Amino acid sequence: MPDLADLFPGFASRNVATDAGRIFARVGGSGPPLMLLHGFPETMAMWHAIAPDLAKHFTVVAMDLRGYGWSSVPRSQNGDGYAKRVMAGDVIAVMDDLGHAQFALAGHDRGARVGYRLALDHPGRLSKLALLDIEPTMEVWRQIEAGSGDAPHWTTLAEPEPRPEQAFGEDPAAAFGGLLVKWSKAKSLAAFDPRALDHYRATWTEPTRIHAMCEDYRAGATLDRAADEADAAAGKTISCPVHILASSDYLQGPGKDAPLDVWRRGFAPQATGETIESGHFLAEENAAATGQALLRFFSA
Repeated sequence: MPDLADLFPGFASRNVATDAGRIFARVGGSGPPLMLLHGFPETMAMWHAIAPDLAKHFTVVAMDLRGYGWSSVPRSQNGDGYAKRVMAGDVIAVMDDLGHAQFALAGHDRGARVGYRLALDHPGRLSKLALLDIEPTMEVWRQIEAGSGDAPHWTTLAEPEPRPEQAFGEDPAAAFGGLLVKWSKAKSLAAFDPRALDHYRATWTEPTRIHAMCEDYRAGATLDRAADEADAAAGKTISCPVHILASSDYLQGPGKDAPLDVWRRGFAPQATGETIESGHFLAEENAAATGQALLRFFSA
C-alpha cells in the first residue's frame, strides 16, 4: 500500500467488526450523528472537502463500504455478499458500536442505495436521509430495459464472473479512472484532488476489490432490484425526511424525468430536492454547494 495522505486530519480511526469482517471508519466533530457513505468507484475519501465543515455541527462518521477502501472484502457469489440490505447492516453495526441508535445519513451513488435500503428496512433508525445523484435501483433497470437509460456499466459489471473482473483488471487505473472522467462535468480529472485519486487508485489495483465492485452491481441487478420491487408493490415509503441532490450534468437531460419527481412518485412522496451545478461527483466537483446544501438540510 503506498503512503497515502490523511484526508481527515483530526478524525479518529475506527475498525468495527461486522459480518463483513471489518469496516473502517473515520469519526470527527461533535453534535448529532451523521453518517457519510461513498459511491463507486471511490472510497470515503470522496468526502474529504466536506466532512471537516460538517464536523463543526455534527459527529461525522465516514466509512468505507464493504469491499471498498480499507474495509474487509467478504466472499460473495452472484451478489449475495453485496446486497444493499446486507451492506446496510454494516452501517447499523458501525453506528451501534459508536452508540448512535438514530442518526442522519448522506449517501452518494452506491452509498445512497445502501442508505435508502436502510431507511426502508429499518424505519426509525434514520432521522434524515440525503441521496446524492441516484434514482431507485428498480427504476434504473426499468430504463435500461426500455432502452431509455444510459448506464452501460450497470449491465457490464453485472455480467457473470469472471468477464467484467478480467476486463477491468487489465488496466484498472484506465478503466475506473475513465469513469471518473466520463461522468464528471469537465470530462477530466481536474476536479479531483490528486491525494484522493491516490486513495482510489490504491484500491483499484486489488483483484479482490475489483471482484467486490462487480458483485455490488450483480446484487443491484438481482437482489436489490427484487427488494425494491417488493417494497413498491407493498406501497412502502421512507418514513424520515428525504432530500434529493441531483447533479446538473449526469442524471438530468432532455426527455428525462427529474430525479426528485421519480422519488416523489415512489419511495419518498414528501421528498425535497435541489440541483447542484456538477457532474456525477457532486462532493468533489462542487464541494461548496454540496456541503452547504447538506448543512441546510440536516440543520433544519
